[in-house]
Amino acid sequence: MKSEKAEKLDIKEKKPEAKKADAGGKVKKDNLKAKTRKKRKPHCSRNPVLVREIGRCKRVVFLKQLSSGLLPVTGPLSRNRVPLRRAHQKFVFAISTKIDIRSVKIPKHLNDAYFKKKKLPKPRHQESEIFNKQKEKYKITEQHKVDQKAMDSQILPKIKAVPQLQVYLHSIWSHK
Repeated sequence: MKSEKAEKLDIKEKKPEAKKADAGGKVKKDNLKAKTRKKRKPHCSRNPVLVREIGRCKRVVFLKQLSSGLLPVTGPLSRNRVPLRRAHQKFVFAISTKIDIRSVKIPKHLNDAYFKKKKLPKPRHQESEIFNKQKEKYKITEQHKVDQKAMDSQILPKIKAVPQLQVYLHSIWSHK
């Protein structure tokens, strides 16, 4: 009987051991894509009026393409309350409305670094300040305000030249 038990123990299969990580502790990622400039969708270049699918689906005016592939757009702010900001190509689509924005001068400093939000400093907590939490809020810089006014002053005459475009930009887009 003792020999049968010994044989049964030997028959059991051993489970494979877990694979150990490399000495660095990080897993290599072989299939990373190279950072290249993303191509602009063809509909964005032909039609400068786009609809943002994020938020309230407002109509915006496309300005140019940034090096990251994102699209800077503006409302203008006085018409439909959309500020000068970036939009991803996935979340906009062109509509048949056209305006001529070739003569609009876009400042060269409107790049990805300009639109990136500045990180707020993390507060150091001390014993007396643990329960008195006051978070700092992101504030719009004066440069952003000046640039918004400059872009609006150039785009608004172009919008006024097209009949009914002011009301059209102000309305919210929806599926009907």
